[in-house]
Amino acid sequence: MFDTLSDRLAATFKNLRGKGRLSEADIDATAREIRIALLEADVALPVVRAFIKQVKERATGVEVSAALNPAQQVIKIVNEELIGILGGETRRLRFAKQPPTVIMLAGLQGAGKTTLAGKLGRWLKAQGHSPLLVACDLQRPNAVNQLSVVAERAGVGIYAPQPGNGVGDPVQVAKDSVEFARTKQYDVVVVDTAGRLGIDQELMQQAADIRDAVSPDEVLFVVDAMIGQDAVNTAEAFRDGVGFDGVVLSKLDGDARGGAALSIAHVTGRQVMFASNGEKLDDFDAFHPDRMASRILGMGDMLTLIEKAEQTFSQQEAEKMASKLASSKGGKDFTLDDFLAQMEQVRKMGSISKLLGMLPGMGQIKDQINNLDERDVDRTAAIIKSMTPGERQEPTIINGSRRARIAKGSGVEVSAVKNLVERFFEARKMMSRMAQGGGMPGMPGMPGMGGGPGKTKKKQKQAKGKQRSGNPMKRKQQEDEAAARRAAAEEAAAGGAFGLPAAGQGGKDFELPDEFKKFMG
Repeated sequence: MFDTLSDRLAATFKNLRGKGRLSEADIDATAREIRIALLEADVALPVVRAFIKQVKERATGVEVSAALNPAQQVIKIVNEELIGILGGETRRLRFAKQPPTVIMLAGLQGAGKTTLAGKLGRWLKAQGHSPLLVACDLQRPNAVNQLSVVAERAGVGIYAPQPGNGVGDPVQVAKDSVEFARTKQYDVVVVDTAGRLGIDQELMQQAADIRDAVSPDEVLFVVDAMIGQDAVNTAEAFRDGVGFDGVVLSKLDGDARGGAALSIAHVTGRQVMFASNGEKLDDFDAFHPDRMASRILGMGDMLTLIEKAEQTFSQQEAEKMASKLASSKGGKDFTLDDFLAQMEQVRKMGSISKLLGMLPGMGQIKDQINNLDERDVDRTAAIIKSMTPGERQEPTIINGSRRARIAKGSGVEVSAVKNLVERFFEARKMMSRMAQGGGMPGMPGMPGMGGGPGKTKKKQKQAKGKQRSGNPMKRKQQEDEAAARRAAAEEAAAGGAFGLPAAGQGGKDFELPDEFKKFMG
């Protein structure tokens, strides 16, 4: 969603790099480019004005003029101001002192409230809570059935006493759900309310009545991030009519320009608390302004990537794999079965392209990342699963006939099987070397690496010392010099083995203590 904005900002900052000092004209030009980038991203005009004013005030101050690298200082200022308009610090859910905690969802029809209720329920369950989804959208056709299906997929409870489709009292359902949750030991109640195609008095009144009936601890306004400036107008109308405590952005994976996300917190004074960025139930997480700003500026999001890895990978399994790679057998204990297990764990973390997008600097190869074929991972898994247990344990036994059988079983070309096995051996060798502390082979300047400049020079010096002149007189002189160097080295030796004095350094006068003499023959 923020790709266009990221590209424009990256191009703007590129013009600043390499300048030892920034003139007022440079700062004005940069501010103008940032203003255009934000307006093109559909950010609200009041937000753009406030943002540019802050950036210019700070950029023309001492913190930039006295900086060693003014361009980096300007990027730092833009990053901090972006965090500010996105809401500042991460806003956490408030839980009731006495359960159940009641969370009410409000928003327009089509914003994705019902699906988001399931995502929120699944997220709360992963946090150790026991959530209950409540079907209070009794007007929209099949809304109750949809919530029931979503709750089942999320593995959470559902309270839906009324069939919906225009039948039932949503206020009474909401009120009864709190007592039901208390009786059945649910500690969080998520109330899914009805939406409308636009702002109207009936919608506001019903939402206000449900709010008064259940006294929610949190009222979350669900807004479609793809509707642009209208999202801000709708949020202001709900804030004034019903009131809400936080915002949830849905459909952040869309191709819209993303201005709503940058505007809504600043305009409404309510922070974005959650973001939904996909169709799957696990495509949902807490919204971190600092991480989002980092992504927009192309700096990646390593913290979210680490959190996803911690949630997916078992510490015990990770240690087991590391010990296999660091074994004395040179990583040969690491088999294709282990490789497949690791690959499946990575897939659980989400889309490969999204994971790569969280790495710093990946914006420069964004097109290649977007064109990644996620099915390549499935093809690799199919090839490995078409092998026998013996072939997975020892891939060296895979010959031509075996390759043909595996290719036929997995529906790929024979060359694909051959390439996979070769890549596996190379990857295992590299990972084993890294696990043993040898660094990555072939990268200069890293410890234990072939291709390091220090190692190359040492080899060159050794090779040069072994060369012998073709001139007999010169060769004799070289041999005499080498003999003299060896004699000098032996004479300069500080001591013998085990720290005993060497000959000529008191060795003749040295005697073992009496208690050691009995061990000497």
